[in-house]
Formats: sequence, C-alpha cells, structure tokens
Amino acid sequence: MDLLQKVEGALDTIRPYLEADGGNVSVEEITSDNIVKLRLLGACGSCPMSIMTMKAGIEQAIKKAVPEVEGVEAVNLTDIDDPNAVLPENLK
Repeated sequence: MDLLQKVEGALDTIRPYLEADGGNVSVEEITSDNIVKLRLLGACGSCPMSIMTMKAGIEQAIKKAVPEVEGVEAVNLTDIDDPNAVLPENLK
C-alpha cells in the first residue's frame, strides 16, 4: 500500500463526520518530504471552525494512521475571523 492509499484510508475514517456537516476533504499532493496537502471541500471550505477541524480531527487521524507523514496542511483554510466564513446549519 502506497502513502496516498494509507492517507486516503485514514481520511475515510473521518469523512462521515465531515460529510455530516456538509463538508469533505481531498488530497491535493503529498510532497517529497511527506507533507500532505489537503483541500477542504463543501462546508469545510467556508467554515470558521475549519482550523480546529484540520488540527484536532484531520491531522491527528492521518498522523496516527500514517506515522511517516511529517505534516498536514490545508491549501484553503478559512480564517476564523474571515467575514465570509459561514457555520454549517447544525453548528449555529
């Protein structure tokens, strides 16, 4: 199993939670130094809580399942103070 397959497997364990809030995540790239770059999709892409979702959920799930990953980054994180950020309906 290659690194991408391992990362996708880790993401599959948390996707149901992301999807429950109208979001998802896709792998954009895994760099040569084992940094996973992700794109937050749907509600996750515009949610001000996406930083917490990224650090506490997605990053931890990947690093626990795939220890050779050195870091996890989102290419499109929404800042918590972004005036265009929108909370999913069930978090309002």
